[in-house]
Amino acid sequence: MGKVDFLKCSADIYNKLIAWRRDFHRNPELGFEEFLTSAKIKAFLEEEGIPYIETAKTGICAIIKGGDVEEGPCKTIALRADMDALPLEDKKVCEYSSQVKGKMHACGHDAHMTILMGAAKILNSIKSTLKGNVKLLFEPAEETLGGASYMINEGVLEDPKVDAVVGLHVSEGIECGKIGIKKGVVNAASNPFNIRIIGKGGHGAHPDVAVDPVVIASNVILALQTIVSREIPPTDPAVITVGSIHGGSAQNIIPEEVNISGIIRTLKTEHREYVIKRVTETVEGIVKAMRGSCEINIEESYPCLYNDDFMVEQVKESAINIIGEENIIDLDKQSMGVESFAYFSMERPGAFYYLGSGNKEKGITHPAHGSFFDIDENCLPIGVAMQCKIAYDYLMGATE
Repeated sequence: MGKVDFLKCSADIYNKLIAWRRDFHRNPELGFEEFLTSAKIKAFLEEEGIPYIETAKTGICAIIKGGDVEEGPCKTIALRADMDALPLEDKKVCEYSSQVKGKMHACGHDAHMTILMGAAKILNSIKSTLKGNVKLLFEPAEETLGGASYMINEGVLEDPKVDAVVGLHVSEGIECGKIGIKKGVVNAASNPFNIRIIGKGGHGAHPDVAVDPVVIASNVILALQTIVSREIPPTDPAVITVGSIHGGSAQNIIPEEVNISGIIRTLKTEHREYVIKRVTETVEGIVKAMRGSCEINIEESYPCLYNDDFMVEQVKESAINIIGEENIIDLDKQSMGVESFAYFSMERPGAFYYLGSGNKEKGITHPAHGSFFDIDENCLPIGVAMQCKIAYDYLMGATE
């Protein structure tokens, strides 16, 4: 088979891409509640004759088996898209704004699913020429618990074994027609925490016979910030955010307890372990010194997202054919945000890149996780062509 023009193939299904994306956008569903979304994807896969299994409650793992495979093991690449929406009111006024009150695709997962469906349609149409397999991973609950870990535990990276995995994310900060990618660490690891500080309640006029958990909590919050500023090298980003503090019911009553919750974000494994240890030590030390007691719960959550050097080069080489070398942005900064694709890239060599979806001339600049978020839909066929070309080049062993 000669050279495949994936941009033309993607342009040929442009109307389908728009229809799929807008349907998803009108009907958002939250994590592990993506039942209608999942049903639509499964109906599409059945129509295309692509076999699939259900995984992680509402997730899907499908496979396109290459037809030009010699005897013995062959390569398998996985392409991933997340599925869930956010608990947010859509304030856009347009024909495809959310029809579900209090729920919105404000992070582009509608676009990600659309792109993966488009890539599936095109790659399935040329499967007889593929020298390997393409797995399609539709991941639920990326915004909450991270469906990737559930999918991995249920074996989506096996039978056949996945050799590499690629994901993308739309970015309003990058103009449509461009991509951004980075080697090494791309996104932070996170550890949410909850701290219960227990004192002794009493009258506000007699603090001497009480143990004030509000004052203890205030000292704890201030002390936690010094872990980053005085114990982590200033060249290595880390963040401890206290996002909520709850305690007390009246001006003149010292409460029995105060509850603090927040999140730790780090970019290095050794810093992650150290900060967790020091948060525990700091809280326990201050609380004890101030005559209180405490309960500390620090959760394990998303790991760092790490891009494999070879896979990054693979993406860049494929991108040259689709958008031109001048439209590839080498990102130099990590994000302190988290991304559940990290679970996949921990298990297999992976590449995660940002697909430009912003357009200043059209006013498409509103940030993700905001009520006015939108994308330039012209990014959809570019994303489809990119994913197709990356998978094709990886399986065929060379870029065309």
